[in-house]
Amino acid sequence: MTNENNSSDGITRRKFIQNAGIAAGAGMVLSMPLAASAVGFLKTDGPMTVKQIMDKFIAEVGAGNIPNTVDTLKSGSPDTVVTGVLTTMFATIDMIRKAIDLGANFIIAHEPTFYNHQDDTGWLKNDDVYRYKADLLKEHNIAIWRNHDYIHTHKPDGVTKAQLEQLAWKQYSDKEIPNILTMPAAPLQDIVKHVKQKLNIDMVRYVGDPEQICKRVLYMPGAAGGMRQIQSIEKVKPDAVFCGEISEWETAEYVRDARAKGDNLSLVVMGHIASEEWGSQFMLEWLNKNFPNIKATHISPGNSLKFM
Repeated sequence: MTNENNSSDGITRRKFIQNAGIAAGAGMVLSMPLAASAVGFLKTDGPMTVKQIMDKFIAEVGAGNIPNTVDTLKSGSPDTVVTGVLTTMFATIDMIRKAIDLGANFIIAHEPTFYNHQDDTGWLKNDDVYRYKADLLKEHNIAIWRNHDYIHTHKPDGVTKAQLEQLAWKQYSDKEIPNILTMPAAPLQDIVKHVKQKLNIDMVRYVGDPEQICKRVLYMPGAAGGMRQIQSIEKVKPDAVFCGEISEWETAEYVRDARAKGDNLSLVVMGHIASEEWGSQFMLEWLNKNFPNIKATHISPGNSLKFM
């Protein structure tokens, strides 16, 4: 999930994918561990703790500890010895149960666990759903780490890299801003069909003409926010924007007006999970490479929303 950024250079590579307005976590959120300078020399053939795995990834990113990051532990202890890892977009109750079945006690999720960006739980302390989930994690001693800011700061961005590879679009990607794609000209409906097939999407929402010929495509995963999406459209001048999610009263209305003005512009809303899910596959591959003795599994939580 990415939040809106109001700066004028909103289409820079970093601005596409990094949250600029995040605040420190509260409630069950623990402090981010410092990445040890010697983490690059860590032996990975013995027992590993949650903190050691986190530190190694953070050190690889090379950005130091990101101030006010949401990438903190949402449950569990950094000193827990890892028995297995589950990577996923959301640490849902179903995903927690999957981890238990797999004998995994560490979940690396991309998005919040407790229904808000900062995972603030103070407002949920008397909520039955929150309590059930928190108690389930505590009972089974499961640690959850949200890896959002760091994977997006990774060079290359782990989410964008994995998504474009899954879409077989890497060869069309701009070298400086990978989210800008120059593709063989094709009708919008053909591009949408390809995206649905590659990302396992049943249906998408769109504004535009299915027969519109598109060549320049802007890929904005997650929830970039209406202002950033609109500013990016203005600067990039794409034929089509493929995004994760929108506020319906923002980008969709802008695109509708742009089309009424005569612009050759369409918008395709893929869904947040579909637009970033392969970033969790990136994490699985990273774990297999760096910690081959730890069993790691990727499971998609699927879309929480259905179409009637």
